[in-house]
Amino acid sequence: MSSTPELAPRGSFGGIVAVWVAAALIGTAIAVFAAPGQRAVWLAIGMAGCLVLAFAVQLWVGRPHRFIARVAFSTLGALVVLGLISAGLGLAALVPA
Repeated sequence: MSSTPELAPRGSFGGIVAVWVAAALIGTAIAVFAAPGQRAVWLAIGMAGCLVLAFAVQLWVGRPHRFIARVAFSTLGALVVLGLISAGLGLAALVPA
């Protein structure tokens, strides 16, 4: 490898946001299709999938600089998104049908 810098490096913020969008889609699918008693389990599995997706996306970007920070931001954002969806499902369970 040469020591010259990249001329046009790929942006890394798009990969972070892509994981957040995937978390929102996963959380929505869980809210629609999972049984109410099994949603917490599926949300944990969805979070694990977002972690694997974050690693895959950041490896695909191919930039070693701040790799761990980008994976951490992706995973933290996915955790927040799935947490908000989980809170919404919890509040919706309190409302009588």
